Amino acid sequence: MTRVAAPVVFIDEVDDPDAELLDRVFFALSDPVRRAILERLGEGALLVSELAAPFDISLQAVSRHIQVLVRAGLVQQERTGRISRCSLVAGPVFAAAVWLNRYSKYWQDQFDLLAVMLGEVEDKRPRRRRSAARRKHRTSTPAS
Repeated sequence: MTRVAAPVVFIDEVDDPDAELLDRVFFALSDPVRRAILERLGEGALLVSELAAPFDISLQAVSRHIQVLVRAGLVQQERTGRISRCSLVAGPVFAAAVWLNRYSKYWQDQFDLLAVMLGEVEDKRPRRRRSAARRKHRTSTPAS
């Protein structure tokens, strides 16, 4: 008896430019060196050599990281001869934040459910009752 495998169906995201942008942005943000580069560019435009200075990697490796950021649309690179200045482009980060924000409703629902459950637990807890002797002691006044 011959088994026939079911066809594998892939979602075609190639036709969705927003999905491609998100893929590139999240890939770019997945590396700590690239995130550090973006943080430094948040303070202003820098030369590639200035960006590379704090890293213990080659200038060529930093340039490759910058190219990933450029392809993701997170960095704009301007060349004047051999000098290359980079600046931050925040728009794609906003697009990623909007995408992530879709899940805030899920988390808010989870927090609301947790609050309800904690309320139910609190309602079921036995209330402390003061003993009759303790109440009597508090309500009595000393003789003068």
